[in-house]
Amino acid sequence: MFETLASVLHRRRRLALLASLVLLFLAAAVGGSLQQKLTNGASDYDDPGGSNVAARTVIQHATGIDPQQGYVLLVRTDQPISADSPVPASVTEAIRVLRARPEVKQVLDYAGAHLPALISTDGRSTAVVAEVGPIASPHDVDAVTALQKAIAADPLLRDTTLLGGATPGHVQVAQVSTKDLGLGEAVAMPILLILLFFVFRGLVAALIPLFGGVFAMMLAMAAVRLLTVVTSVSASAMDLIFALGLGLCIDFSLLMVSRFREELAADRAREVAGTGEAVRRTVLTAGRTVAFSAFTVAVALSALLVFPLPYLRSLGSAGILTVLSAAFFALVVLPALLAALGHRIDALSFGRGRATSAERVVRRWERLARGVMRRPAFYAVGGVAVLLLVASPAAGIKFSGVDSSVLPLSTSSGQVAQQLSTAFAQQPASARIVLDDGASAAAMADYATALGRVPGVRAVTAPVRLGANHWEIDASLSGQPLQAGPLATVQQLEHVPAPATARFTGASADFLAQRASIGAHLLPAGLLLAALTMLLLFLFTGSLWLSVQGLLMNALSVGAAFGMLVWVFQDGHLGGLLNFTATGALEETSPVILFALAFGLSTDYNVFLLGRIKEARAKGADERTAVAVGISRTGGIVTSAALLFVVAIGALGISRLTFIKELGIGAAFAVLVDATVVRTLLVPAVMALLGRGAWWAPGPLRRLHERFGVSEGGEPEEEHTSAAETGVPAVGAETTPLAGSRV
Repeated sequence: MFETLASVLHRRRRLALLASLVLLFLAAAVGGSLQQKLTNGASDYDDPGGSNVAARTVIQHATGIDPQQGYVLLVRTDQPISADSPVPASVTEAIRVLRARPEVKQVLDYAGAHLPALISTDGRSTAVVAEVGPIASPHDVDAVTALQKAIAADPLLRDTTLLGGATPGHVQVAQVSTKDLGLGEAVAMPILLILLFFVFRGLVAALIPLFGGVFAMMLAMAAVRLLTVVTSVSASAMDLIFALGLGLCIDFSLLMVSRFREELAADRAREVAGTGEAVRRTVLTAGRTVAFSAFTVAVALSALLVFPLPYLRSLGSAGILTVLSAAFFALVVLPALLAALGHRIDALSFGRGRATSAERVVRRWERLARGVMRRPAFYAVGGVAVLLLVASPAAGIKFSGVDSSVLPLSTSSGQVAQQLSTAFAQQPASARIVLDDGASAAAMADYATALGRVPGVRAVTAPVRLGANHWEIDASLSGQPLQAGPLATVQQLEHVPAPATARFTGASADFLAQRASIGAHLLPAGLLLAALTMLLLFLFTGSLWLSVQGLLMNALSVGAAFGMLVWVFQDGHLGGLLNFTATGALEETSPVILFALAFGLSTDYNVFLLGRIKEARAKGADERTAVAVGISRTGGIVTSAALLFVVAIGALGISRLTFIKELGIGAAFAVLVDATVVRTLLVPAVMALLGRGAWWAPGPLRRLHERFGVSEGGEPEEEHTSAAETGVPAVGAETTPLAGSRV
């Protein structure tokens, strides 16, 4: 397949490039409307089969109110107010503006609803709460925009009123995420271009990964836009498309371009005219590795599809489509581009002495590998100990959810959330309990009384009929909804014996349901990820141990990333440097996404390294020499790729949303650890300790690999043996494995 692909792309390179440009413009046209089709509501974090969702459905059908939606107008008054004071004109106006909105079903204020808790402790501000019906994306954006305009146009409200609540909060999370993503792109692109120029030692070669990143992002956006026709996709998918598309295209381009330059150098040494042979061997070797690498990353992200939460599923789907888009560029567009450029790949470069410099880098990595293998036990034990030490804070990991409190104070919802938590004695945290109609009114009343005795419950409403077949009881709780106190209170409420089937909803109950759903699916997702990763590594290497080793090394990298996240974001270290305020917990879904993403990227770099070790071994090198060749030929590539990937995905760390910052910085740290400590120290040390045993597999598995496994790239029977195969430059060859990388 790769032979045919290389041949066709070389012969029809102009046609392939023209078709790629047409595809790029079509993808831009289709994907241009993606942003307007993405969702960012609280329902993205729901398990559709959860009892909390069933409770909300009952409430919505009976009242027309969506418990997950709502507005809060925080009105500052000129004079202090109390529960029995006349309602100020600005508060009356706020009530009128809310009631004028078609989606609003009910408005609650301190006077009309007899809720003194809606007055701040200093008496100078009050919250007016609106319960609304269901608003599907993107109509929620339109509704919030219209309400903001109404407030700004009203002279009584424009300078005294802030808009917050669940609906504006989720809308503004998406808006902040989009704005920060644009800033991240603006910062990352010039930095990447400069780094790529020095890594490739030339402008033409440096522009290839950036063009690939744009191509992959456009193609992925178009594919995700088509996906929105059949399912909801979270707004956070845009962050993943940007970071993953750009990062993988850099990785794949580094591997393909460096191998192409090696083959060009070998062809010059043998006086081979044209570039067809160089393109062919590049696709057969590096292209095969890229295809397998992309497949492993896609498989890792597929673990997110096990979770029923739309947020995780949509990110898994978007991630897989992005990986496939990057692979399409690397395997179809890039070979045609290399065939068209040929030796002009080195145009606009500062290439004088590049071969000598590049070979010096190769030999430096080889010396490092051989130095590690001279004391393998020391480096193996030391490396594992360091990673376990870094991972140790993860033992105390805690989780929280996403609400308006994650927003910066530059947003109105962020300001409202802060004021409600600091200036009001009682938060609007509540548990809404929906019970089936299977008991008497007296039994329901007794149940409500029992709920009121639970510590942390401030008040309980009398049971009310909710349609013909259900009852509802509301419990007001102390504290903010996602704090440990209200969460523990809801857990105790759930254990109070009920006279009929009881289902809980509200911010605290919804988060507990989300956490329970993620916990229930962690083991199946982890087993699927481990099994598929081991299977793919076995098919690639033919070794049972290397499959297990890959799994263990990935676990160490991911564990170190988790430990760093806990130390930084949960414990609050480096908060001033990274511009965030610690909340004492990590966002619930971020570690799940990070696990799949970091696991896939670790396997990606593992495939890069093992592919070259396997190739050298197949050419007759002994085990230690093969490892040294693999490290020397991929050490610069993997380290450079990791550095560039860190810039791409680390751009998410600019975000003002802490849960996105966690994902970007966590993935960047995992990539750095894997490309340095794991690939540079642990892998050669462990493989040196095992020797030939590293390639062991039982007889039945060996026969399975012979039938279905991935064969080595290149043809062993050829007379020509390139620097790529032996690790030693051919006489007179301009060997440029990384175009002079000094990383």
